[in-house]
Amino acid sequence: MAEHRQLQRAALLDAARTLLTEGGKEALTFPALAARTGLARSSVYEYFRSRAAVVEALCEVDFPLWAAEIEAGMESCDTAAERIEAYVRGQLALAADPRHRAVVAISALELDEAARERIRAAHGRLAGLVVRALEDLGHERPRLAAALLQGVVESAVRRAEQPATARTGCLTESPEEIADTAVALALHGLSRA
Repeated sequence: MAEHRQLQRAALLDAARTLLTEGGKEALTFPALAARTGLARSSVYEYFRSRAAVVEALCEVDFPLWAAEIEAGMESCDTAAERIEAYVRGQLALAADPRHRAVVAISALELDEAARERIRAAHGRLAGLVVRALEDLGHERPRLAAALLQGVVESAVRRAEQPATARTGCLTESPEEIADTAVALALHGLSRA
């Protein structure tokens, strides 16, 4: 019985991922989850009390996997500079994934502060890896630099998500150009970015 419930819960989460990818946050509804899984709508409520509970479950399952992908990319690098580049590029690649974008967007609206804090804690491990890489580079204030680096990454994500026509100054920036510039800024500052 417990295994059957785990399978159904996993099927509901898979359906939620698909709905978010295909239709964004508006597509994630209990009737849609029921239709995708073949369950009665009332059965969906046996697993999740609200849409926020579905989103929280997705975050609990997916965010550690995504963080592990970025961590593995960083750990495969030989130098501290390569680890920082892998961190920046890994986050930008992940942010381009429609499923990740949808989960992030809906989590900002649906999750309570305790759930958001658990997500921040998962991100904290990645931040620790960046701090160590900055220490290896000899940075005097690695924690501050890591926080500012995250700001660069978040800005690059927002820039990449904008339609090309909305970007100020340049109408032809590709996601690769944005990533290259963010990496250059992270590694060399404004003098070479």
